[in-house]
Amino acid sequence: MIVCAGLLVGLLAGAVLSFAMPRSYTANTKLFVAIQNSGSVQELQQGNTFTQARVQSYVQTATTPIVLQPAIQALGLDTSPEELAEQMKVSSQLNTVLISIEVSDRSPVQAAAIAQAVGDSLIKAVETLEKPRTSGASPVSLSVVAPAVAPESPSTPNTKLNLILGLLAGLALGLGTALARGLLDTRIRGEADLQGITSAPLLGGIAFEQAAVKKPLITQIAHQSPRAESFRTLRTNLKFANVSFKEKSLVLTSSLPGEGKSTTAANLAIALAQAGQTVCLVDADLRRPMIAEYLGLDQTVGLTSALVGTVEVDDVIQRWGEDDLYVITSGQVPPNPSELLGSREMRELVDRLEATFDIVVVDAPPLLPVTDAAVLAEHVGGVVVVVGVGKIRQQALERSMEALNRVGATVLGMVLNRLPHKGPDAYSYTYDGRPDNTTDRVESRSKRREDFRVRSSASSASATYEDSYREHGRSFFEEPVRTPSTYPPRRAGDS
Repeated sequence: MIVCAGLLVGLLAGAVLSFAMPRSYTANTKLFVAIQNSGSVQELQQGNTFTQARVQSYVQTATTPIVLQPAIQALGLDTSPEELAEQMKVSSQLNTVLISIEVSDRSPVQAAAIAQAVGDSLIKAVETLEKPRTSGASPVSLSVVAPAVAPESPSTPNTKLNLILGLLAGLALGLGTALARGLLDTRIRGEADLQGITSAPLLGGIAFEQAAVKKPLITQIAHQSPRAESFRTLRTNLKFANVSFKEKSLVLTSSLPGEGKSTTAANLAIALAQAGQTVCLVDADLRRPMIAEYLGLDQTVGLTSALVGTVEVDDVIQRWGEDDLYVITSGQVPPNPSELLGSREMRELVDRLEATFDIVVVDAPPLLPVTDAAVLAEHVGGVVVVVGVGKIRQQALERSMEALNRVGATVLGMVLNRLPHKGPDAYSYTYDGRPDNTTDRVESRSKRREDFRVRSSASSASATYEDSYREHGRSFFEEPVRTPSTYPPRRAGDS
C-alpha cells in the first residue's frame, strides 16, 4: 500500500511538473567548415587536419558578441549577447568539420530565426577573422548544410520523461518509507510480531468492526457473525491451552488502556456460558471499571463491598442473561485498589468462586500503568493477555511479559484484538470457513434464518447492603456462603 501510494505521488508530481513548466521550442542549424584548397592529396589531408583544429575555435566564437550582436540587430531583438548566449548550445562532434547551433525559445518561429541569423553571422565573422592581412580571400569558408526550421513540437517539458522519472522517484520514496516504517514502527500488527516477544500461544484473534463501538457484546450481533465466531474460537482454544493446568480461574489484562480487555473478558464469559458452563465474571478493574456499563448492571455494590466486609459475597453476585453467567461488578472505586486486590480476602474470594463455578473470568487493569494485574495473577490459575493491534509497541509488550514473569504468573496465551479484515493478519471467518470481509453479508444471512436471534441482556437487580460498614479487614468467609436462587449451588465433592 505504501509503495503504491509512493508511485501515485510520483506520477502526480511528474504530471504537475510537466503542466507547470513553460513550453520551449528548439531550432537547429548546421554549418560545414571547408578549406579553399584544390592541391594534392597530401595538401588536402593537411587542410582537413587544420580545419578540424579550427572548428573548436569557431564553436567558442559563435557565442561571442562579434557573432551575436549582428544577429540581434538583424532581428531587432530586445536582448543582450550574454542573454542570447544562454539560449544557445553550440557544439561539434569529434573528428568532424560540422558545427551545430541550437537555439531555444518560447516561440518556434523565433527559435528558427535566431538559429539561422546566428549561423549567417558566424559565417561572416569567420570570413573576417580568417582573411589574410594582405590581399586575398579567406582560406576557410563556412556554409549552411541544414537550415533552421521552426519545430512543430516543444522540446520541453518532456512529459513522458517526467512521468517516468516521477514513477521512479515515487517507487524509491515508497520503498524507503516502507523500509523506514518497518525499522522504526515497532507496533504489534500480527502474530509474527508476537513470536519474537513471547512463547505463549496465540489463543485467538478478534477482527475490528466499527459497529462494535456501539454494540460491544456478541449477544447484540448476529449469532454467526465473524466477531461472535472469533470468541467461540477463543473459548475452544483456551480449553485446550488449559488442559495441562486444569485451572478454573483466569485474569484478562492488557499492557495499556484501550486494547479491548474488558470487552474481551465480557464476551469470553458470555461464550463460555453459552457452552453450558457456569461462569462468574469479576470486574477487578477498580480504577476504570467497564463491565457494569457493558452489561447494564448496577455497580453500587460489588467486589470492593465484599472485600471490605460491607456485604456478603453472595449478595453482590448478579445473574445476567439466559445462561449460567453471574457477574460481580467492581462496586465503588476505592482509594487503595492494589492493596485490596492483593489482600487475603481477595485470595479467599477467588478460592470460593473456583469451588462454586466452572470457571472464573477476572477483568484486571492494564499491566504497565499499575501493578493490580500482576498482584491478581498470584491469586488465579492463569493469565490471558489482550494485545491491541496497532495500539501497542513491542517494547511495551515485552515489559508487560517481564512483569508477569517476575510474579511467576502462568500465561495461558495471547489474544490479538482489532485485527484487520483484509491483509496477511486478517483473522475473520464465517462459520463455514470462508473469509468474510463485511458484516452486512452475515446480517442479511442471519435475517433469513428464523432460529437465530440476538439475545438481549436480562435485567437483574442487585441486593442492597447495610448502611453501616463493618470493621475493615474482617474475613467474610468465616461462615459457609449462603446459596440463594440466583446463585448456583455447590457441587458434591467441591472443596
